[in-house]
Amino acid sequence: MADRRRPVSRQKASPTQKQKPRLDVPRLAAWEVLKAVRVDDAYTNLVLPSVLAQHGLTGRDAAFVTELVSGTIRRQGTYDAVLAACVDRSLAKVEAKVLDALRLGTHQLLAMRVPAHAAISTTVDLVRSKVGPGAAGFANAVLRKVTAHDLDAWVAEVAPARDADPTGHASVAASHPRWVVEELRRAVGADELDALLAADNEPPRVTLVARPGRSTREELPGEPTPWSPYGVVLESGDPGAVPAVAEGRAGVQDEGSQLVGDVAAAARVDGRDERWLDLCAGPGGKSALLAAVAAGRGARLVAGERQPHRARLVARNLRGPGGVVDGVAGVLAADGTRPPFRPGTFDRVLVDAPCTGLGALRRRPEARWRRRPQDLTDLAALQRALVGSALDLVRPGGVVLYATCSPVLAETAEVVEAVVGSRSDVRLEDASGLLPHVPDAAGPLDGTLQLWPHRHGTDAMFLALLRRT
Repeated sequence: MADRRRPVSRQKASPTQKQKPRLDVPRLAAWEVLKAVRVDDAYTNLVLPSVLAQHGLTGRDAAFVTELVSGTIRRQGTYDAVLAACVDRSLAKVEAKVLDALRLGTHQLLAMRVPAHAAISTTVDLVRSKVGPGAAGFANAVLRKVTAHDLDAWVAEVAPARDADPTGHASVAASHPRWVVEELRRAVGADELDALLAADNEPPRVTLVARPGRSTREELPGEPTPWSPYGVVLESGDPGAVPAVAEGRAGVQDEGSQLVGDVAAAARVDGRDERWLDLCAGPGGKSALLAAVAAGRGARLVAGERQPHRARLVARNLRGPGGVVDGVAGVLAADGTRPPFRPGTFDRVLVDAPCTGLGALRRRPEARWRRRPQDLTDLAALQRALVGSALDLVRPGGVVLYATCSPVLAETAEVVEAVVGSRSDVRLEDASGLLPHVPDAAGPLDGTLQLWPHRHGTDAMFLALLRRT
């Protein structure tokens, strides 16, 4: 009988028929976040949720992308020094899309429990798909060189010697720009510098805040925070899935920021205590806490924010299921240096001033690479103007709390000294008694407060209490 089996065609696929490499979706998502941060000046914590949602990533995949992106940006300075030792050209001549992928691959190789073959192959596939085969071969060769050492050995090889150049060594080893290392050393001292820089590179804990009168921290999942009476640390899970957060009765807020709201509300005022102002309210976390406290005392809060889109965020934070929550008098898009209020209108004012954000590098890892030394001059001038405006708006006997999420002296002690030195109607109050349970929180000026990531597990919040006399 004749063999009826048909021969199988062995024709080769044409180049146009070749399939594209199968991309690892979490790593693709991470690469897209890095691109948005680089191209659009996006903030990691703001762009990440939308990218995760776009790719349908949840649970372990979402956690992997979060660590991959945030860790890569935090350690970018170290990784660039390593990559510079593995590349035969200046990193400035490496295509930006390729360099983003190399940084992601390097973080997986040196700081994550990812097998080397998986870190390299997925990165090479990503570069092949997004750039081309030539760039993929380049990425493969570079990442194989990265595997020659572990992270500590690479730091020993590429960082300046600590004895000869302590600032340069810390800059590379701890991945902070040199000028930032110098400013932080001035603020915290040489003995604690390494601990502070290390804390800046640790992922922050997700902390929830119960807004008093609207929720309690007993109804929130997690361990109570050590310093704030309102907070809990969420060990795992999506904060938005917590009912009180979804309903606006609680929120996500660093413990340091909670303490700023606590001090702003606890400071003593002489006489009437009914009209409160948050002068720089965006995005509204502190306003929401203050409004909740104000409602319990029969006071009302006005929230002001210069940028309209951020004022809308404040308004959203101050709304509950039934509309604007109790304790809120209004939200205004207004310039805090030229506020639309009569002098002496308010009993207490919070100035959570725009700053470099160098005290929140755990939470905003890209800030260390975006800020420049000249930013200090511009921001300090703005901070002085905002504090001066707040002092005009508060009545005699009322108080202004000046706060920044920066420990840098140009944004803390020097601003306070300049304001107090220029006015005869202002006194710097001793705020230490308002946080007696928080150890080692003395600020750079007597009576001021300074929180630290390495001491307190919070952002590095500075607080100074000023009384209008």
